Amino acid sequence: MKELDDIKYNIEEIEKTENDCKYKIKIQVPITIGWIERMKFITEANDGRRAYQLKHIKNDDNYVYFETELSLPTKALYHYYFSFEANHRFIYYKKENKQDINHINQDEMWKLSVNFKTPDWAKGKIMYHVFVDRFNRGNPNQPEKMKNRSIYNSWDDEVKIGPDENGIWNADFYGGDIKGITEKLDYIESLGVSIIYLSPIVWSQSNHRYDSADYKKVDPYAGTNKDLKELCDKAHKKGIKIVLDAVFNHTGNDSKYFNQYNNFETVGAYQSENSKYYDFYRKYIYNNKPQFDYWWGMTNLPVCDGNSKIWQDYIYGEGGVIDLWFQLGIDGLRLDVADELTDEFIEGVRKAVKRNKEDGFILGEVWKNPMRMNRSYIESGKGMDSVMNYLLIDALIRYFKYSDTYKLREIISQIEREYPKETIDTLMNFTSTHDITRAINIFGTNEFQYSGEWAWNLQNDDRNWQNNYKLNNDQYNYSKEVYKSYIATLAFLPGILSIFYGDEVGVEGMGNLSNRKPFPWTKKDTELLEFFRTIGKIRKKESFLETADLKIYDINNNYFQFERTNNAEKALITVNRTDYNTNFYIPDEYNDSRQIYSLNNSNKYNLNRHGVLVLKK
Repeated sequence: MKELDDIKYNIEEIEKTENDCKYKIKIQVPITIGWIERMKFITEANDGRRAYQLKHIKNDDNYVYFETELSLPTKALYHYYFSFEANHRFIYYKKENKQDINHINQDEMWKLSVNFKTPDWAKGKIMYHVFVDRFNRGNPNQPEKMKNRSIYNSWDDEVKIGPDENGIWNADFYGGDIKGITEKLDYIESLGVSIIYLSPIVWSQSNHRYDSADYKKVDPYAGTNKDLKELCDKAHKKGIKIVLDAVFNHTGNDSKYFNQYNNFETVGAYQSENSKYYDFYRKYIYNNKPQFDYWWGMTNLPVCDGNSKIWQDYIYGEGGVIDLWFQLGIDGLRLDVADELTDEFIEGVRKAVKRNKEDGFILGEVWKNPMRMNRSYIESGKGMDSVMNYLLIDALIRYFKYSDTYKLREIISQIEREYPKETIDTLMNFTSTHDITRAINIFGTNEFQYSGEWAWNLQNDDRNWQNNYKLNNDQYNYSKEVYKSYIATLAFLPGILSIFYGDEVGVEGMGNLSNRKPFPWTKKDTELLEFFRTIGKIRKKESFLETADLKIYDINNNYFQFERTNNAEKALITVNRTDYNTNFYIPDEYNDSRQIYSLNNSNKYNLNRHGVLVLKK
């Protein structure tokens, strides 16, 4: 029915509280459709479908008018559409496929977020992910030697993977620190970055610092609380926000809270049930006695009790850890292993973040679809803003490496259909992370499990092999060619482009320990660096990409073509995943478009091997 295209509707927010929002909904239907009755506004969410009757208001020569007022509970995502009867014919009014008037699915519905908005400063921006110990040493002197730690003599020393002479893992430090990041702000900014995501910096046992010893103090090898404040202040002057990795699921056993080795003055939970920290930790009963629970059975990582009021108050209560971090100037948190935190705890974290900064950002480490896990991570509207986009990265790597068109198509459809728009615009689309093999290694070798759960699952688990693995020149050059095509694709998809430190200069790393090499300040791949800087300039210049919608034109064995569009601007992106030139189709509306980016000399007539072409209307 062509007349459906002439229907107009409006949803106006008229009153909101923390828990709900009241809307006025109006719709006008062309009178030519027929006698209109039983007009309904229908919502669909995780708790079911609701239909709201609209009242007939009036007619004029052209339209029939209906409206209603209704309140919807706070929620990150509702799907909605309208239904009505016209001359006794039942009709759905929906976003897509309006000619099919008797069928409806989520792809065809509009989306609405109630009392849920992610920070504008995070949408579609470029993030730089710093593994602090391995980025840059700002303190010219080596840190004072601490117990159970070793430090490399030179920044250029090779990483050693494995336990030290005392059987302790990850106790080797290079001394990268917060001052070193502050010194390199100009370098980071040159990549088009407006968000820096810091790996954990609080006092911890290990170089990765995911085993906190004291949440309220910066690790001595990383600097001081004052150094963090200085970094935040100087970054803010450049328009750069700081997101801090927050590890609230567990602490280290060598911490002021647990104190298994009596290295701290406080009485720890391990030492006494009378410790003020005893209720910080989760226990289970074995042989009628409470036993501490350890994360994945690792006895250096006692698990915290997210249901403990004492633990909750320490982290997100007034004057707690989160308040302190924000007083030092941070702008957001990345929640480590967010899927192991309770919903109540995550919602408490959100209240603390928003108490400090209304536009504070909360990003969660969730590897699967957060909307399918029967949790309130995002959909409650009271938890996290967004997540690390492992699903997309896995699908995109498989597309470039194995021509897996099905998975890429399915994952993009899943995200577009099931995630709130506010979350889609802030998904963390990473080049690599500290937990996975560096992407440049993935594209140049056949060392990965084709049918593994994730595209970066290695066939060889030997740490020594991983540590010593290096691409030869031919492998590196080929991999870089594919890698650049992959990065360019990622850069034009919705969400945050997150660069793991060193990915922009060709740092290698097979597996999740050898991927943490020190940044090669004197041995950078400068050609790759300039590629990343060019991408950064385009992302900044074409600001409409920050929130533009996504439309898929084609995903086939040769190329991936998609469009980014808003009301005023649009761009068509075509990517060749193959080792040869390929023909491709350009929609007629882009015949008179201008080229804003080309990789490998691609143009409207030639999509060269691993080439990328971006046309803008």
